[in-house]
Amino acid sequence: MNDITQTLLGVVSDWDGSYKGAYNIREDGGCAGRQSSENIKIESKNDNPGIVIRVSSKAQQETVYIPACVTHSGVSDLVYNDFIIEDGADVIIVAGCGVHSDGEEEARHNGIHRFFIGKNAKVLYKEKHVGTGNGEGAKRIDPVTDIEMQEGSYMEMDTMQISGVTSTNRLTTAKLGAGAKLVIHERLLTDNDEKAKSDFKVDLDGEDSSVDLVSRSVAKGNSYQEFYSTLNGNNKCTGHSECDGILSENGKVIAVPALYAANIDASLIHEAAIGKIAGEQIIKLCTLGLTEEEAERKIIDGFLK
Repeated sequence: MNDITQTLLGVVSDWDGSYKGAYNIREDGGCAGRQSSENIKIESKNDNPGIVIRVSSKAQQETVYIPACVTHSGVSDLVYNDFIIEDGADVIIVAGCGVHSDGEEEARHNGIHRFFIGKNAKVLYKEKHVGTGNGEGAKRIDPVTDIEMQEGSYMEMDTMQISGVTSTNRLTTAKLGAGAKLVIHERLLTDNDEKAKSDFKVDLDGEDSSVDLVSRSVAKGNSYQEFYSTLNGNNKCTGHSECDGILSENGKVIAVPALYAANIDASLIHEAAIGKIAGEQIIKLCTLGLTEEEAERKIIDGFLK
C-alpha cells in the first residue's frame, strides 16, 4: 500500500496499521491485501472485478473490513461485491471509501454491493466516504447497494460522507421478507460546488416487515443535494422515512419522499424538514466564547453525529 492509501484508511475505516480478522483492501482497482478468517471467507469473483464475502452462521459479532481507495487522478474503479450472509450469522461490515485527486483528470470509485441476508441473520454495515487532494480533477463516489432480506433478518446501515467528494450518486434498493427489519442512517455533508443525490427504494413484501430510514444532510457553499425515498408497502408492514436538511450560505436541497400502500395493514409515514441554523443557537454558543464560524461548525458536527 502507498502512503495515501494508509492515510485514507485511517479516515474511513479506523486503520491503525493493521486489521484483526477478515479484510480486503482495494487500491486503485487492485487488491492491496486480503485475509479470510475461520468464519468469514473472501474470494475473487470470476465474472467481474470484485469479491464474494461468505459469512458463516458460526460468525457471531465478527468484523470484516472491505475499504476501497483511489489514490490519484485518472483512475476509474468499478467493483462488484457480493455478501452471502448465512442464517443466524451476526456480522459487522466496515466498507469505507476514499478518493484522492492530484491532477486534472477525474478520480472515481463505483462500488456495486449486493447483500443476500439469511433468516434471522444480523448485519451492521458501516460506510464512510471522503474526498481529498488539491487536484482540479473531480472526485466521484457512486455507490449502488442492493439488499435481499429473508425472514426475521435485521440490517442496519450507517453511512456518512464527510467532505471533499465532488459528485456522488447513491442508489439503495431493498426487498424485505416476513419480519425483516431494515434501519438506515445516512449523514451527508457537501460544500463549494459539490453535488449529491441519494435515492432509496424499499419493497416491504413480507408480513410484519419494517424500515426506518433517516437522512441528515448539510449543504454549504454553492452545493446541491437531492433526496428521494420510495417505500412500497406490499403487505402488513411499517415504514418510516425522514429527511432533515440544513442550508448554509448558498446551499440547495430538494427532498422528495414517496409512499405506496398496497395493503390495508400497511402503515407508512414520511417526514421532511429543510432550513437554516437558528440564530439563537449561534448566539448562545458565541456567549460561551466561540466565534460565529466555530459555533456553526459545532452545530453542524452535532447534527451529523
